[in-house]
Amino acid sequence: MNDINTLYNSTDRKVMQAAEISRMPGKNRVEEIKSFARNSGISKIGIGNCIGMQKETEILKQMLGSEFEVHSVDCKCGRIPSSEFTVDAKGVSCNPAGQAEYLAEKNTELNISFGLCIGHDMVFSAKSKAPVTTLVVK
Repeated sequence: MNDINTLYNSTDRKVMQAAEISRMPGKNRVEEIKSFARNSGISKIGIGNCIGMQKETEILKQMLGSEFEVHSVDCKCGRIPSSEFTVDAKGVSCNPAGQAEYLAEKNTELNISFGLCIGHDMVFSAKSKAPVTTLVVK
């Protein structure tokens, strides 16, 4: 195994330090995200959410909105036909890369994956310019 200086660059170390001081035993994950953002100097938070969780996303935006600028984007952004990914598929596909792109345009500094499908959460995380934390999975 490599030493810590090989495994972690300075940005990684800052994230690890903020994570350590942001732990809030007995508190919920939203409170920990808020603590992490405060301790990291983050002011803009993005939410990439499942369209089926719009109501819950609005509640989360309210919970975060008192302290942070919050932008959200649902998985059907861009209205990409499902047939673009699967032959003979009908309907509109999820667009996790589009979600990440939208939040990058909003200059978010921390993104939350909120109820995204398996695989779609992976693409969202990989394409996101800001670090991603998961709040809810399907």
